[in-house]
Amino acid sequence: MGGLAHILDYQFMRNAFLAMLLLAPLLGMLGTQVVSARMAFFADALGHSAFAGIAIGVLLGISDPLLAMIGFGLVFAVGIVVGRERGGASADTTIGVFSSFAMALGILLLSVGGGFAKYSAFLVGDVLAIGPADLLRLAAVLALFLAYWALAYNRLLLSGIQPQVAQSRGVRVLLHEILFNVMVAVVVMVSIRWVGLLVINAMLVVPAAAARRLSGSVRAYQALSVGISLVSGLAGLVVSYLADVPAGAAFVVVAAAAYLVSVVVSRVRGKA
Repeated sequence: MGGLAHILDYQFMRNAFLAMLLLAPLLGMLGTQVVSARMAFFADALGHSAFAGIAIGVLLGISDPLLAMIGFGLVFAVGIVVGRERGGASADTTIGVFSSFAMALGILLLSVGGGFAKYSAFLVGDVLAIGPADLLRLAAVLALFLAYWALAYNRLLLSGIQPQVAQSRGVRVLLHEILFNVMVAVVVMVSIRWVGLLVINAMLVVPAAAARRLSGSVRAYQALSVGISLVSGLAGLVVSYLADVPAGAAFVVVAAAAYLVSVVVSRVRGKA
């Protein structure tokens, strides 16, 4: 490849940058609620269980792994909420059981006949896989998410932080929890093929965690999280292009650096 000046000469890099412009607001805004509601383990479990969706799709003869992953992700997201509500176990225990079973089942089924290697690219992602159809999907998901966020954010925030208070005010906590889990599932599954299931959770959590230390209001928290996510994503693509490394991993490294800066800044503020 050429130097940095020619990075946009390649169609796949233009597609990758457009995808990141669409994906960063999703990751940044979703991440604020994931961090506030302490759902990082859920997002991580979703990513690691994606292999079960792929395997089920293969068994059913579904040619597009994304459709199978989204379908499984929706079942997984709803199953976690229902299982926790009716099973009486803690959230971490319920998620751990679902995630471990789903990931093990997926790896087992995909390994039959030595076929697992064909799907190992999902571990680290492939930025070259982004095409026009993928950009349209991302744009549709972003539009759907923004509409949902605008209509339900206050109730969603209250449900995640103080569910008892939300219920006392007539908020349907279980419904909003299911809807949010479904949204996370869709975003995670749509993104995995490009960024990799090993780092998708970090892409959700790390920018929001950094923003939370630096912001003094909910609006600033969301804006800063989106900004850190966007800068990390674009910088990650540049690093990926120049060093020929996975873009998802580069994103997380840049975001982690932002988090370290936020730790230092917040401590300096505390001493001031």
